[in-house]
This record gives sequence, structure tokens and C-alpha cells, in this order.
Amino acid sequence: MRYLIVLLMTGLFTANSAMAQESILIYPGAIPGSKPVPSDYKELSETGKDGIIRVSKVSVPTLKVFLPSKDKATGAAVIICPGGGYGILAINHEGDHVAKRFNDIGVAAFVLKYRLPDDAIMVDKSFGPLQDAEQAIYLVRKDAAKYNIDPAKIGIMGFSAGGHLASTLTVHYKDVKVENKEGLSLRPDFSVLIYPVISLLESPHTGSAKNLTGPDATYAQKEYFSNERHVDAETPVTFLVHANDDQSVPVENSISFNRAMVKAGNKAELHLYQAGGHGFGLNNKTTQDQWFDRLVNWMKANKII
Repeated sequence: MRYLIVLLMTGLFTANSAMAQESILIYPGAIPGSKPVPSDYKELSETGKDGIIRVSKVSVPTLKVFLPSKDKATGAAVIICPGGGYGILAINHEGDHVAKRFNDIGVAAFVLKYRLPDDAIMVDKSFGPLQDAEQAIYLVRKDAAKYNIDPAKIGIMGFSAGGHLASTLTVHYKDVKVENKEGLSLRPDFSVLIYPVISLLESPHTGSAKNLTGPDATYAQKEYFSNERHVDAETPVTFLVHANDDQSVPVENSISFNRAMVKAGNKAELHLYQAGGHGFGLNNKTTQDQWFDRLVNWMKANKII
């Protein structure tokens, strides 16, 4: 009987922990750069046979909050941008699952369900995702005390096209495209880029580029979003992971960003796996090595945790 009570209490605690994960609207009012959303424009969520939940047609961006237990909390936080070629968001595979791993090491995590570029709902679709990333870090930094977070230890993370978004904020955080009355810094304190799209000019992922800027993008647009070209001495410390046999997003994307970081005299760490392809999420099945363990070591070395 006592054992049964313990089991019930454990289940209740787990359920309450799950319920504690709130999703918040990142804009309190009008969404910047938005158009009236057509009545037939509905957000879609589909679960594939691979178990990945793919979300599309996002018109209302949100942050899903994952907080570590108070006894584990380090004060560090990360905003996670799932990938999907700027066409969908692999919201659990490269979002929720990763957030829970961060909670295990005492890091607060916020999964960003950002708007996907679409002329139907945006004045300039190429800047919609960046606006959402800026607003996300603005909110997390503004409400740092509420979440028991150190405002000087807030990072950005992204996978694939989400890695492009994360790296765009990493280098363009001064190009403020959201309301920021308090004048808070939108600079991430660290950046984590997993098999990221980096450049629209060199070894680009054509699908992500087309979805972000359209088929007739100008050179100026491609140059702005070729993020390796905008690394400078103030670019935050960065951790990168890629597989050499990635046939979707060439490994040169991560290499070029790492090279730019080194040239600028910045701290960066790049882990290249001989295999793994693209989109492996937390688990590269071709190796026993866990890149998340390497990330933990890097975060400790840089005094993030």
C-alpha cells in the first residue's frame, strides 16, 4: 500500500512538472512586420512515422518554458530554435527533447516557435524569424529574475535552418527590429550551432535560402544572411557540431563560421563527425560519442555553468 502511494505521488509530481511548462506569446500586442492573417491560414502540427512533430504555418510565435529544478539551477539559459529549412519546425526533435536535456544540467531552456517566412503574413518575410529571435532574447533577459536566470548567461541555439536563425542573431543582434524601450542588449552571451545553415553565398542550403529570401534574392540580401561575413570581435563564444557526410547542409557552413571566429580572435569550438548525415538531433547514431557531453564540457570551460 505504501509503495502504491509512493508511485501515485511520483506520478502526480511528474504530471505537475509537465504542467509547469508554459507557452507564452512573445509579443504582448501587434506582431512587427506582420500582415493580417488570412482566415484560412491555420497552424499545422503533424507527427511523422519517425516520431518527429513538424509544425508549419506559424503566425503566432511563442516560447515554451522549461525550467530546471531549483536545486539544479545554474542561472544559465538557452533559447532553442528548431530546424526545418524555414518551411517547418521539428519542434520536439530539435526543441522539446533538447530543452529537457538542458534542464538535466541545470540550464533553463526556452523553445522558440518562430514564424516561418511567408509573404502571406509578413511585409518582409526574410526578417520575420530574426524579429522573433530578438523578441525572445529581449523577453528572457527582461524577465530573468522571474525565471531565476542570470541575465549575463543567456544563449541562443539552433539546428539546421534554426542554426541559421541563431547565427543571424549572433552576428546581427545590433540590428534591432523589435520594440526595446529599456534598451536591453539583444546580444546572446553564447551561441550553439548544430549542423547549421550559415551562408547563402558559399555552400548554401538552397531550400532554406529560397524559403527565407525567395528565388529572386538580391546580392545584398544574400550577403546580409551569409553570417560568416559578419563575425567581429564582439561575436559571442560559439560551439558548433557538424557531420562531414552531411548531404543537405554542407559541412563548409560550420567550417566557415569557425574560421571567421578564429580570424576575429574569438573563442569557438567545432566538433566534426566523420558520419551522421543531417538532422540527427541529440543522437548521432554512427558514433558512441555524445555531442551534448562535449557541449557540457565547453559550457563549463567558458564558465557558463
